[in-house]
Amino acid sequence: MFVVSSQMLLSLFFFFYYVSCLVGIAHCSNGTRRAPLHRHQLSIDFYSKTCPQLDQLVSSVTSRRFRESPVSAPATIRLFFHDCFVEGCDGSILIAGSDGSKVGVERDVGDNKSLAQESFELVNEVKSLVETKCPGVVSCADVLAIAARDFVHLAGGPYYQVKKGRRDSKVSLASKVKLNLPKSNSTIDELLHLFTSKGLNVTDLVALSGAHTIGFSHCDQFLTRLYNYNGTKKPDPFIDPRLLKALQMYCPRFGGNSDIMAPFDVQTPFVFDHMYYGNLEANMGLLATDQGLLLDARTRPLVQAFGKDKGLFFQAFSLGMEKMGAIRVKRGRKGEIRKVCSKHNNNLVS
Repeated sequence: MFVVSSQMLLSLFFFFYYVSCLVGIAHCSNGTRRAPLHRHQLSIDFYSKTCPQLDQLVSSVTSRRFRESPVSAPATIRLFFHDCFVEGCDGSILIAGSDGSKVGVERDVGDNKSLAQESFELVNEVKSLVETKCPGVVSCADVLAIAARDFVHLAGGPYYQVKKGRRDSKVSLASKVKLNLPKSNSTIDELLHLFTSKGLNVTDLVALSGAHTIGFSHCDQFLTRLYNYNGTKKPDPFIDPRLLKALQMYCPRFGGNSDIMAPFDVQTPFVFDHMYYGNLEANMGLLATDQGLLLDARTRPLVQAFGKDKGLFFQAFSLGMEKMGAIRVKRGRKGEIRKVCSKHNNNLVS
C-alpha cells in the first residue's frame, strides 16, 4: 500500500503552486428516468439519549488525525462518497474481503482499490472508541458520515449538522460497484444521469465535485488527457499548456511511477475553499470530469457562481452532502449495527 510522505506532499504542493503562479491564477509574491429511491427518516438528535457524546468522540479522533496526517481529510470524504453511491450510505464499502470467498466485496473493485488505507483505519479507530462508551448503538455508516463532515470543517470548509440513524448493510457486493461510480473520463451527460438516479440534481453535481478542492489523484486517472485525448493521440486542448507540461513531467506516457499523484487544486490543495472553480475557469482542472463542468452549458453557470461566492458554494455543498447522506439508508431489519466495521456481525468469531 502506497503511503504519501509529508516530503512528497510538500514537493508536489510547491511545484504546482509555482505552475499556478506562471498561469496567473494564484496571487504570488516574490517572497432519463429516476431509479426508485429508498429514503428513511434521519435526525440530528438520533443518539441524544443512547450516545449523547457521539460527535465529541468522533471529533477527538478526527482532529488528531488531521493534525498528524492531513491526507486523511480527502481520503475520508472520498470514502463516504464511494459508500453512498453504491447501494446507499450503509457502510458496505468498509467490509473487508475474506480469504477463500467466491463473492467479492465493494472495496476490492476498480477505483475502490485506490481508496486510502488511512480512511479505513480512521473509521475503525473511531468505532472502537465509540464502542467503549456506547456499545452496540452507533452504526459504522453514521461514524463515516460524521467523520467526513469533521474533515470538511477541519480543512476550512463548512460545518453542517449530520442527520443520523443509518444502519449498516448486511451485504457488500463487488458486482454493485461498476455502474454506480463515475469514471474520471465520464461525460457530463453520464454524470447527470448517475446523479439523477441517486436523487441528486445538477447543483448537487457541481457542488459535490467541489470536494476536489482538496486531495490528489494518481496519474492513471488523467494520463489520456495528457497524451491521447479522446483517441486523438494529442493532449486535451482544454488544458492550460503550462499545467500540461508540468503534469507530463510528473506523469510520462510510459514507464512512470504509478504511485505519483497530482493535486486537484494547484493553488490550495490542503484547504477546503472555492479555488477549485477558479482553476476550472483557468483551464486548470485535473480530471476530464472536472474541466467538463466548465465546458457544458448546464453546469458552467454554477461553476462561475461558486467561483465568485465561497458562501454560496459552502451552502450548496452542505445541502448536497445531506442529500447524498440520505441515499438508500437502511433501517430496522434491513440493516445491523456492526461491532467491527470491516466485518458483518454474523462473520465475527465468538
